[in-house]
Amino acid sequence: MEHRGVWVFIEQSDGVIEEVSLELLGAGRKLADKLEVPLAGVLLGYEVEALCTTVFEYGADEVYMIDHPVLKDYRTESYMKGVMQLSETYKPEIFLYGATPNGKDLASAVATDLNTGLTADTTMLDADVENRLLEASRPAFGGNIMATILCKNHRPQMATVRPKVMQALKPQPGRTGRLVKEDIELYEEDMRTKILQIVKETSKKAALQDAHIIVAGGKGMGDEKNFQLIHQLAEVLGGSVGGTRDVVEAGWLPHEQQVGQTGETVTPKLYFAIGISGAIQHVVGMKNSEMIIAINKDPNAPIFDVATYSIVGDAMEIVPMLIEGFRSALREKAVSR
Repeated sequence: MEHRGVWVFIEQSDGVIEEVSLELLGAGRKLADKLEVPLAGVLLGYEVEALCTTVFEYGADEVYMIDHPVLKDYRTESYMKGVMQLSETYKPEIFLYGATPNGKDLASAVATDLNTGLTADTTMLDADVENRLLEASRPAFGGNIMATILCKNHRPQMATVRPKVMQALKPQPGRTGRLVKEDIELYEEDMRTKILQIVKETSKKAALQDAHIIVAGGKGMGDEKNFQLIHQLAEVLGGSVGGTRDVVEAGWLPHEQQVGQTGETVTPKLYFAIGISGAIQHVVGMKNSEMIIAINKDPNAPIFDVATYSIVGDAMEIVPMLIEGFRSALREKAVSR
């Protein structure tokens, strides 16, 4: 077997590993165990050897590392050369990347040069052991079906996976593995792009991803005026507002507040799905929430299949009662203090 092993690209910035890479180590661990092969992290950067400890603790058996000054900050050209060198030398069977801007950029460049397939924005991963195939699944046709994509004739099999879709393993302090340090010839003067300045993102896009409470509404709210109930409930609970693609397309919310396959993937402690039918496109973005409370007047709405608690009824009647109930409870709590 020429190609062997499951690899995860460990994305890092300023010496901090992106959370999605730790999540992918958890998913990769399951695939590697099923295929009975090692799980490896691929770490590129400058002065990043200390990060190997974290990669091992989160499930990797091996780390392939290239440490070089030219790799200090991400650039397609330099990182692609590093990943290509490792891939052609050690020949992984499966290679996973986070579906971040850098991860998607790198994965597509590497797939092109390796002449292999790449499944983008995967939401489920599994393996066909008998045929040694990665089963990478993602919503298709506007989220109406789940498509499982196979790469039968080329290796490595590659996929990008959205943040917060997979779950990281609980780290095991002291766990270690095999570190492979690879040398590479890179020269700054040969790079076609130069990094002049790195400007940190200042938008509020990540606020929805980090929220502990999200109140999300769908077209079942009827119109933009009724949708204000979603805002009111979120305000009372100190939560963030989210919505479905239909709501965003109707102009009730900006795109950065969309939850789902073409929006944000969220994992809050509490998620209200109000007037949301439960199309796959939306569900993949919120199904890993700790608690889901769904309100819909259709007792057969698919959203109830993933809900922790289900309320069948008219949202325009139920949500005002929730708002008043929570307000009263919070007032009593404040008085008792």
